[in-house]
Amino acid sequence: MSNFYQKLCDAIGAASVREQEPMSAHTTFRAGGPARYFVTPEGEKELAAVLAACREAEKAYYILGNGSNLLVSDHGYRGVIIQLDRNLGEITVNGTEIRAAAGALLSTIAATARRSSLSGFEFAGGIPGTLGGAVTMNAGAYGGEMKDVLKEVTVMNQDGEILTIPADKLELGYRTSIIKTAGYIVLEAVISLKKGNIEEITALSRKLSAQRIEKQPLEYPSAGSTFKRPEGYFAGKLIMDSNLRGYRVGGAQVSEKHCGFVINAGGATAEDVSTLMKNVTDIVYEKFGVKLEPEVKFLGKFDGR
Repeated sequence: MSNFYQKLCDAIGAASVREQEPMSAHTTFRAGGPARYFVTPEGEKELAAVLAACREAEKAYYILGNGSNLLVSDHGYRGVIIQLDRNLGEITVNGTEIRAAAGALLSTIAATARRSSLSGFEFAGGIPGTLGGAVTMNAGAYGGEMKDVLKEVTVMNQDGEILTIPADKLELGYRTSIIKTAGYIVLEAVISLKKGNIEEITALSRKLSAQRIEKQPLEYPSAGSTFKRPEGYFAGKLIMDSNLRGYRVGGAQVSEKHCGFVINAGGATAEDVSTLMKNVTDIVYEKFGVKLEPEVKFLGKFDGR
């Protein structure tokens, strides 16, 4: 037993600390090696205690929600994975505002909004992630983005201090925010919506869900849209026009249903996915002169990167 492991156990309890935790169980790609340390703090005080332990031991850490936008190396991650999901998943409604903790699933928030006859969050109902990640990356779909509905966000900085930032100070852009660039950790956010008609909200939610089922390869493990949208282009169309529909590396594949998705077609390693993404990027650039940028976050050491 390492001294650092014992410090983590002392800080938040042994039941909340694991060693060599397989990250394939915690990412939607269902691939990747183990995390050296995997912790699940119960709240803000425990999170601050973990950050303090990491600072003292000079250990790298990564904040994990639902693992829906993450590819962990087959070699694993030698730092600390701090998962904020079920332990920080509280959702409350006050009038037309929803206050939700960082670990709340977007689908659960959307369902809460629908039951409360609140409109404006339907776009997020099918995004397979948590609020913390969605706020950090200004997630969006079907013409909506988090920046359209956020009122304020409460974060913790790397020193364990808690700050509340109004939406107009978050520097929300395409898949970025001050939270990402400053290394803040989302604790909770207030979402401002509008009163609506529950039948109309339900109908729109069902329509968007049907579109996702029809157009996206939801039956396979993936990280959703694999590449960012290049200015003036669509990543999926560039990949399709490069004759890469169905292109495979090992168990990783460009989806035949939607070329903007890289899927785990069966037994894919993280290296398979990484190599496929690199090859696709190179081929698209050679053919069209457009450099695709991954929307997926890479964690750990990859042989080809």
